[in-house]
Amino acid sequence: MGKALIIGAGGVASVCIHKCCQNPDVFEEICIASRTKSKCDALKAKLDGGKTKISTAQVNADNVDELIALINSFKPDVVVNLALPYQDLTIMDACLATKTNYVDTANYEPLDTAKFEYSWQWAYRERFEEAGITALLGSGFDPGVTGVFSAYAMKHEFDEINYIDILDCNAGDHGYPFATNFNPEINIREVSAKGSYIEDGKWVETEPMEIKRVYNFPEIGEKDMYLLHHEELESLALNIKGIKRIRFFMTFGQSYLTHLKCLENVGMTSIEPIEFEGKQIVPLQFLKAVLPDPASLGPRTVGKTNIGCIFIGKKDGKEKHYYLYNVCDHQECYKEVGSQAISYTTGVPAMIGAAMILTGKWNTPGVHNIEEFDPDPFMDALNKFGLPWKESYDPELVE
Repeated sequence: MGKALIIGAGGVASVCIHKCCQNPDVFEEICIASRTKSKCDALKAKLDGGKTKISTAQVNADNVDELIALINSFKPDVVVNLALPYQDLTIMDACLATKTNYVDTANYEPLDTAKFEYSWQWAYRERFEEAGITALLGSGFDPGVTGVFSAYAMKHEFDEINYIDILDCNAGDHGYPFATNFNPEINIREVSAKGSYIEDGKWVETEPMEIKRVYNFPEIGEKDMYLLHHEELESLALNIKGIKRIRFFMTFGQSYLTHLKCLENVGMTSIEPIEFEGKQIVPLQFLKAVLPDPASLGPRTVGKTNIGCIFIGKKDGKEKHYYLYNVCDHQECYKEVGSQAISYTTGVPAMIGAAMILTGKWNTPGVHNIEEFDPDPFMDALNKFGLPWKESYDPELVE
């Protein structure tokens, strides 16, 4: 069917590549590219021998000219950006220059500012339309599947959706006093920022971890969860009919919160450079270097994740409640692809999003968030490729 260039060689990329190889009729050929080519070669060695042809390359994703040269050499039908969010714009620039479709899993954020929003990427809309290529933003789980869930609920269950609560529960236990389940730098920037939600078309800002709720998650039980800012709120508020309020909650254990507070208090979560022994270092980047690599957590993590959306809206003039969610087991993920569930729940949707473009099911030129497309083929693929969804018409609601 087509060729995909996958940029990145971490945990999410590893899952995505495994899944591409499970879907060889669509992914006839892939190239794995990263700053560290040895990581790409290790993934190729693990998966070579199947129907999907695999090659590797070295590339600096901060360098547009290097990216353009690689794209022109490999000639992919789609570029799947599984690098860092700081590199979204350089990769989009390279895709524009080569007229190549683009997929990512997280929106752009500047390296020197702990702020993430879609404005920088939405600014590319007209240029992608004029180039006749598609940019699919946020094809992970949250953002990603949560947007597909919202589009599916809008299409099949509601006339209008008034309230969405996105709940992200990780009940996995890796045995460390403190570790992050994905890139520590991105994770800590995200959870230490001020929270926010959208109500009546406006952002309402909260202090970090100010709003706490307890929720009884199916197949997991009661967990503490906290309101965070999250990028999909911004696009869903525009694309889902009838929205009055959207919130995002994520669970955290007390050990994680205690360690994070201590690290904040001593300045280790700062992104402001400081001088140390004659060199400029960023404390958060140093902290990332000493924390366990998220890719190493797979064999020791047990438990499950539950990520989904609770919708309140109207159907035929009556109020309706609906809960769409996925439950994923860390050890089952590790047995299948060698990664824990956090990487799995992001890597599988990245593959599916790229497949939607390669098969022509989603091919509208421009820059689009995932909920703008027909959700049905994506929902079918979730069931097929390891993230089956479940639904409830009588969920516990969040206060």
